[in-house]
Amino acid sequence: MLTKRMTTRLARREDAAAIAEIYNQGIEERIATFETEPRHPEDIVAALDERGKHFPTVVAERDGRIVAWASASLYRSRPCYAGIGEYSVYVHREARGSGAGKVVLEALFRESEARGLWKLVSRIFPENVASLALCRATGFREVGVYRRHAKLDGVWKDCVIVEKLLGEAASENVDPLDQEPEGKV
Repeated sequence: MLTKRMTTRLARREDAAAIAEIYNQGIEERIATFETEPRHPEDIVAALDERGKHFPTVVAERDGRIVAWASASLYRSRPCYAGIGEYSVYVHREARGSGAGKVVLEALFRESEARGLWKLVSRIFPENVASLALCRATGFREVGVYRRHAKLDGVWKDCVIVEKLLGEAASENVDPLDQEPEGKV
């Protein structure tokens, strides 16, 4: 896909250093993840191998340089959840605000749906307004808030829970909260 000189594609093992660099920016900033230890390219290769073909990782490139990545991973191990992926999206500091997040996330939707996923979910810190705005712009629904979900640097953090239905699940999307209760006039 080409958008403003950006292309997207599936991540390859040789992308591991660039993906780690971008992920480590998010870890350092303490606004996007509970992770605190930097990732090394070997960690990224292991994660790509673990996700296999069922859970995609995509990258966005501009002028031959990776500027963003997004991935889906196992949500829960029970078979009934096989079509749900937990997603992450990270954008290089220099590319934030350029549309790279939206481009790579939309590519993740396509790749996830092609692999049989029917839903992507995540948890986002409430103060991460850019990620929440990206979710709203790409059709995620805010489901609720996990209060005091975990500590980061000794401080309790809440998480906004988001979900996006894909494929058949999205086409049959009827929100029971939007329906009138039976028997009401």
